[in-house]
Amino acid sequence: MSHSLYSKLWSGAQEELGSLLTQELPAEPLRPERDRVVFFQRLATLYVRYVQIFRQLEEAYDQIVQPQKRILIRQVLDNVIGRVLELKNEMVEKEYSEYHYMDDVIQDMKLTPEDLEIPIPRYFISERSKVLRDRSKILSSILEKLEVVEKPKTGAERTLSMEKAIRIIQVTERARQGRLRAKFMREIQRDQERQKKSLNRDLGEAAAEQAAICIQKVWKGFMQRKRTKQESEEEMIFLGMAPDHSLPQPCPASVVAEDTKNRRRIRQEEHEEDYQKSIISITNSLREVEGPDMKENMKDQIRQWFIECHDATGSFPDYPEEEDGGSSLIFADKTPEQLMEELAAKEEEETSKRPKGKEENKDRRKGPGEEEEEEPGLMMLPSAFLSQLQTGQKTFTDVWKNREESKNFNQRHEAELIKEEKRKEIEAEIRLQVDELMRQELANWKLAVDGDKGGKAKAAAKKKKASKSGKKKKKEKDLTADRTIESLYQELVEQGLLKPADNVKLQDYIGDYSYLGTTLRLTDIEPMPSLSDVRQVIALYAVLPLGSQVVHEKAPLVKAILLVGPSGVGKKMLVHAICQETGANLFDLSSANLVGKYPGKNGLTMMLHMVFKVARLMQPSVVWIGDAEKMFYKKVPKEEKELDPKRLKKDLPKILKGMKGEDRVLIVGTTNSPVNADLKSLCKVYTKIILIPRPDYASRYVMWKQLIQRNGGVVTSTLDISSLAKISDGYTQGHMVQVIRSVLTERRIQLLAKRPLVATEFVSPLARIDPVFQDEEEALKAWYAKTPLGKKRIKAASGTVEDEAPKKGGKNGKKKGKK
Repeated sequence: MSHSLYSKLWSGAQEELGSLLTQELPAEPLRPERDRVVFFQRLATLYVRYVQIFRQLEEAYDQIVQPQKRILIRQVLDNVIGRVLELKNEMVEKEYSEYHYMDDVIQDMKLTPEDLEIPIPRYFISERSKVLRDRSKILSSILEKLEVVEKPKTGAERTLSMEKAIRIIQVTERARQGRLRAKFMREIQRDQERQKKSLNRDLGEAAAEQAAICIQKVWKGFMQRKRTKQESEEEMIFLGMAPDHSLPQPCPASVVAEDTKNRRRIRQEEHEEDYQKSIISITNSLREVEGPDMKENMKDQIRQWFIECHDATGSFPDYPEEEDGGSSLIFADKTPEQLMEELAAKEEEETSKRPKGKEENKDRRKGPGEEEEEEPGLMMLPSAFLSQLQTGQKTFTDVWKNREESKNFNQRHEAELIKEEKRKEIEAEIRLQVDELMRQELANWKLAVDGDKGGKAKAAAKKKKASKSGKKKKKEKDLTADRTIESLYQELVEQGLLKPADNVKLQDYIGDYSYLGTTLRLTDIEPMPSLSDVRQVIALYAVLPLGSQVVHEKAPLVKAILLVGPSGVGKKMLVHAICQETGANLFDLSSANLVGKYPGKNGLTMMLHMVFKVARLMQPSVVWIGDAEKMFYKKVPKEEKELDPKRLKKDLPKILKGMKGEDRVLIVGTTNSPVNADLKSLCKVYTKIILIPRPDYASRYVMWKQLIQRNGGVVTSTLDISSLAKISDGYTQGHMVQVIRSVLTERRIQLLAKRPLVATEFVSPLARIDPVFQDEEEALKAWYAKTPLGKKRIKAASGTVEDEAPKKGGKNGKKKGKK
């Protein structure tokens, strides 16, 4: 794609966004919707359309090279991501489920399930690549030093006793003798075969002819089967039902396209560097050339205002305070009388803001004008992103939509746009300087004309009043104020609390779309989510908020997630994928990893302080707690009492309470037996509980195929993937990887050309593994039904939840529903 095509992609996304904003922000407010199904359909349609805009903007931002366009696209992209998360949060609150099935919506919009896939923005990693490289080097150097220190210990431990050494020698000698005996027996067998052949040599012509006929029959049959198979494969390739293996892999066109994309990314960096240099030079030039004129013009306008006020009112005005906007109020198109009235009104408002506000709000809520808002039904929650999206849309329309760019073929920055932006900044800087000078000049005029000496005292009194009214917040005591962040980082790595994340991506979590979700829900059957649904939820709750500071601060805040599922479904892999996709640090606070580290209450306080201090200062960060149920044991087993698994139970909720929107830190717990935990305590810590099931047939089919190819195997027509997917019902991804690795040894991979893989090779190792039985999955489903969201889902299904209009409140506009 050329830059014009990517610009068209951006324009198309902005046009679609404009139509969505018109729909979401109508001239007249929408009435509450009584029908829950109709309301959810509206939400789902908005969600799908925003996801399409998100995908287009992400692609455009990755490839457009003009730096000023990229700034605007980035602003809009972050706000679109935030709006997607808001809609997801609203769908969860209205449907009481973390998973949603929108088959009918994507069918109406003529989309495929792949179009619903949440993309991971590439700028999460690319814009922090230097920081991540440096951090990776530091981490690897610390780990190398630890290995050097630990090597002598491992060598001392492997010293053999005399008895073990003799036993090894005996085993080796017996094996050697066995091999020799086997060799002798093979030679004796060959001699016997030679003797038999020599006896059968003197046969008649009839026997030779019969042998020739037999050979011909076998050969002709073999050749005909080979031709038939080849013709069948050619027919399937011609019909487009099988890939053509004769074509080069990967496709040359895709290789060229990828190279072009990489070159564009390099050009982005060059243009960005040039843009930053131009900003500095243009700003300095404007400050030197236009700055003095700006300063004089401002002074003249302010002096003129002093005179006009004196002529109109008979006295000089009070200079506007900096909090009110300073002299910017003077430059507005208002008469002196209007300006004086506005300043007086502002002062009255400030004095009227007292603790009475709460009572007044209560009275206002009870007023007759609010009865329409209390009308029962469902309404959209207030958004923190729509106003910013409107601003971005307006900027696009005003600046870029009809801009002539024929002269800017190389797509470098435009100097005029920089000047327009920087003039405002320089004007604001100069205004502050002018305000200081003119306040003093006004005081001198008052002293000379009116004899007023109280101007300064009045301003000082105002400042004192403002400083008294501001409440002082308690600062958290820093236990490591005398230590650098580098030393804390090194100590956490040495103690094994900070670990490198495995190199896996979220896309490596293989799974297909659930095609029967809507159909099953229509028949009042709650479907099990597919692995594709799990991947989407992880992207929405973990990856997108951690990757963007803007999104994390404004979007519905998720502080802790609990991944629940049988062993082998990929919970730990998802934790590592979150870290890799966002460039986050991985802290391991699993109970097994804390044994013997930082003992005592003071030690625990210090450890948590260090972990979360480093996590905040080097954000984004993921704090992983494996076997999360152990922290909330109803009764600690005898064999685990010494390990003290409930060590973090009291302190972790306090830390969660102190986490704010600006802290890009996520706690991720994993468990395969949540039944052992106290449900109430567990749900207080983990606000989002994600149930991960065994793979369904569609996911298993895709998984067998891709995992075999990733481990060096070749999938041919002789390998019946469908049968493998059918018989592996109940087995997890971990089981399948284990089986594939046991079958695809180095020797077996070498023999693939002569002997292709067949399904029977995988059956025997699969049969040796115990699957996840239906009872275990049903137990997890029953446990999930007892969680707050599960209970709401059951009540909604039985029709005991009443809908009411949402009341505004809190950061994310959360509402309390009647039950």
